[in-house]
Amino acid sequence: MTETNLEKYRKDLDALVGEAQSVRNSLYNEVQPEEFLDWVLAEVGGDEKLAEEHIRQLKPFRVAYHHWYSEAVVVIKQLLPDRHADFVRLYERPKNRREITLDTYRIEDACQGIARPRPNAATIGKKTAISLITQQIAILESVKRRFESSLFDIKQLVQADLFDSELDTARGLLKAGFARAAGAIAGVVLEGHLKEVAAKHGLPKTLTTINPLNHALKAAGVIDQAQSRHIEFLGDVRNNCGHKRAADPKDADVQDLIDGVVKVIKTVF
Repeated sequence: MTETNLEKYRKDLDALVGEAQSVRNSLYNEVQPEEFLDWVLAEVGGDEKLAEEHIRQLKPFRVAYHHWYSEAVVVIKQLLPDRHADFVRLYERPKNRREITLDTYRIEDACQGIARPRPNAATIGKKTAISLITQQIAILESVKRRFESSLFDIKQLVQADLFDSELDTARGLLKAGFARAAGAIAGVVLEGHLKEVAAKHGLPKTLTTINPLNHALKAAGVIDQAQSRHIEFLGDVRNNCGHKRAADPKDADVQDLIDGVVKVIKTVF
């Protein structure tokens, strides 16, 4: 079975969360090597060779972090934009910082090996960044929860890309003189979008064609009278393209169908 885009996105997100743990492990190993070794030994049942091999495979923190951050920050921006600024703030040094303190130290400092000794207190340095990375990982994990709870919304985004491609094909066919084929493709896109909207609003899955979907969406208050009439017109053009009749569909009508489908996709949710 071919893997769907949603399944791929889920796997990519799982991999990014898993990589985050490796990044944090790299930092632990650099700032607390003895404690980290004890932790790894406990994880591998006391096998010293296996523990050493595990540690040897860790990338340097700076390298591992920048690779992970460059991907994670994009994911946060796309799927959890309200936490994007928080995620970036944990990495970037404050622009108006006058001195390095526990409150102003950032992961960017740790990547550059910056540290500040403090009299009679622990040094502010890479170890300080552990809690910052832990917060970033928590934000990324919340994206995963958001992803699982918003699969339909993401599916709509993926479906929109597919619809755009199919409508481009319809435009090309119409330009080449194949109005009937162009209208048939545009009609399939319209039908597919209405099915997605109906599913989102909990309407019966037995609704599979344009007219029944149109009537059900209007009855449910999802679309108004004007939108319903517009969809009915588009359905009529589509039917004319899908059934061989005495007269071929007019190019202008098929163009109206394609333009109308674009409008429905952008206005009916």
